[in-house]
Amino acid sequence: MIVDIPISFEEMRWQDVPSVIEIEYRSFTLPWSANTYRHEILENANAHYYVLRRHAEAAQPRGWLQRLARRESNSTLIGYGGFWMIVDEAHISTIAVDVGWRGRGLGEFLLASMIERAARMNIAKITLEVRESNLVAQALYRKYGFAITGKRPHYYQDNQENAFIMGVMGVNTEAYRNTLGELTLALSARLTMSRESLAG
Repeated sequence: MIVDIPISFEEMRWQDVPSVIEIEYRSFTLPWSANTYRHEILENANAHYYVLRRHAEAAQPRGWLQRLARRESNSTLIGYGGFWMIVDEAHISTIAVDVGWRGRGLGEFLLASMIERAARMNIAKITLEVRESNLVAQALYRKYGFAITGKRPHYYQDNQENAFIMGVMGVNTEAYRNTLGELTLALSARLTMSRESLAG
């Protein structure tokens, strides 16, 4: 679990969708629509979507209601991701961190948090697609045990680029949970060291 940073991993709500769509259009050449997210959040029982929310640090009011109102007003959505769950397999359908917040370990935070959530659901396998040219993302996925298991030719409609299918097995095993714990501990230390930049 990542602690002591002003960023939280939370379930996506319908109210988050306008902010999600803004990041979507800055991140992808083929962005999803608000209606797609509406379906995923409100109608698809197999869909699990999450956001990274940054909370500005300020003096907190005393009452719980005032603290809640301050927390909402001082929060900014800076990333999101989600997966579809089918029996004991999860497929990561999307993951993105807003442009200005990249390169700080938050994509890894998002990925690790989703894997941890899937593991709690007793998921055995996680899969995803990634652009053949996206070596940075592939390196991150490999760090968490993903390996290339196949290829989808001309998968991306904008430029007909191929997609690699990557997957990791045994997410529900003690061995993988121990590995995930070690990776998360190292990530937590990294994020805590850069706490100032995450707060600013």
